[in-house]
Amino acid sequence: MGRPRTPLLDRERITTTALELLAAQGEFSVPQIARRLGVQTGSVYHHVDGRDGIVELLRERVAAGIDASALALRPWDRALETWARSYRAAFAAHPRAIPLLMTSPVRAPRVLEQYERAVTLLLDAGFPLPEVMPVLVALENVVLGSALDLAAPVAMWEITDESAAPHLARALDAVGDGRADAAFEFALDGFLAHARGRLEAAAQG
Repeated sequence: MGRPRTPLLDRERITTTALELLAAQGEFSVPQIARRLGVQTGSVYHHVDGRDGIVELLRERVAAGIDASALALRPWDRALETWARSYRAAFAAHPRAIPLLMTSPVRAPRVLEQYERAVTLLLDAGFPLPEVMPVLVALENVVLGSALDLAAPVAMWEITDESAAPHLARALDAVGDGRADAAFEFALDGFLAHARGRLEAAAQG
């Protein structure tokens, strides 16, 4: 028999399969990927550096949806705001990947390059070096928390007796269906306002 025109296994197929398993069950294993692709487990290891290597492929796949060109915008706060919105959308498309990716060290070169650009943006804007990573991590907290919120049920609070929580019931009615988006805008506005204040304080010495 001749060799198949389409390879049974490559890094793209491994990544896609891992992402499908993650979406379905919140986790994946190398043997599961091999079974789904109809190959031996050892064959998968010929293409990736074990499970950690697959995690980094997943990180690159998800991060590919982030518009890194936003970091070239000016001023710095417009750049961060635009990047944050793109970042949120990319991870909201794969919410079950968030716990996995946020608890594994970042090694993917293309992802590190985005962070290098973000750090350069903040340094060029005048942020003191010790404050740069706290600013970026705080922004990530806003973005990733909101991405998870987008995947949550629309009705997160089920009130069977409104008399027991009348103020909560009224507040939920008032916010309507856009709760997650409204919360993200509130948090992002607050983050940017605080970051501007810190930058002004640093400039005043």
